[in-house]
Amino acid sequence: MTEKRARRTYTKEFKNQIVQLHENGKTRTDILREYDLTSTTFDNWVRRHKATESFEEKDQRTDEENELIKLRKENQRLLMENDIFKASRADHGTKVDVIQNNRHKYSVSAMCDVLGIARSTFYYTSVKQPEDKTLQKDIKVIFKQSRNNYGTRKIKKELEKINRTVSRRRIGRVMKQTGLVSNYTVAQYKPFKSKVNEEPVKNVLARNFNGQEELAVVVSDLTYVRVNGRWNYVCLFVDLFNREIIGYSAGPEKTAKLVYKALSSIERNLDRIQLFHTDRGSEFKNQLIDEALKAFGIGRSLSMKGCPYDNAVAESMFNVVKIEFIKQMTFSSISQLERELQDYVNWFNRVRIHGTLDYLTPIEYRLGTL
Repeated sequence: MTEKRARRTYTKEFKNQIVQLHENGKTRTDILREYDLTSTTFDNWVRRHKATESFEEKDQRTDEENELIKLRKENQRLLMENDIFKASRADHGTKVDVIQNNRHKYSVSAMCDVLGIARSTFYYTSVKQPEDKTLQKDIKVIFKQSRNNYGTRKIKKELEKINRTVSRRRIGRVMKQTGLVSNYTVAQYKPFKSKVNEEPVKNVLARNFNGQEELAVVVSDLTYVRVNGRWNYVCLFVDLFNREIIGYSAGPEKTAKLVYKALSSIERNLDRIQLFHTDRGSEFKNQLIDEALKAFGIGRSLSMKGCPYDNAVAESMFNVVKIEFIKQMTFSSISQLERELQDYVNWFNRVRIHGTLDYLTPIEYRLGTL
């Protein structure tokens, strides 16, 4: 039995070279022998080259064949347009799903053209879609747990804790797509020229806010909050060591008693506090507070009058509290304010990560240094 000849394929460059050899004098017999070609194949190449100077199949078709192919394509496109017409005004995600579900029937390029989607966009979206849904879920959970406060930087750090490395740009894009808008904004202070601190108490802290040991320096401030249509006040004590809120109070009056109430809420031995720094408000510098500090051997430090930079950590803290807590709630009673404040402080100390603490919570940072 005669062995069946294996089918061979040739590039158009090879075909062209064979024809050129023949036109330049090489005999048909030599070419067939040297390149192991059949006479039919060689003659067909020569004929095509003389007719169109091309070896492309489309260039060898008759006008009738080209017209038939054109009509078939138009008919196929009409069928496709009719099939996916309802999706032409749909949202981007629906269009991608329609193309994905019909790609076995129609050309992806043609469907993208009809639905007005770039092919690169479709391929990127269809490949990334499963991962994006999981990423959206993770980001939403982290954002919700942050009480709508975290931005891209902190969400990135939280994702790394679950072994997901995602760029801040991509996180921002997902947040925008899912409508997640952080409560947080950065407050800006006007430049302030330094002057000599007033007597009798100086600024002992001298803006040395970092590198302090636990309870070495405690700072404090007050802010206002509306409760049932009337102004009330919140006082916080913050340990510079780990930015932990160690004492807090709420009340209807901005007085020394409110500050003392916050001081007394500190669940530590007050003898350990070395320095207490605040601004020069009368609620901080008075006989009641002075006597308490003296009894526990706590040193005193006061900011220069009218200079928020001298108590920047406390000022920054209250900016955060206003945005993340006060502005997000409506308080009908002082008891509700106290309950919600307690809950927020617990979340702030145990759940909320801090950039200055290498993205740890205050409690994690404190326990990690023991």
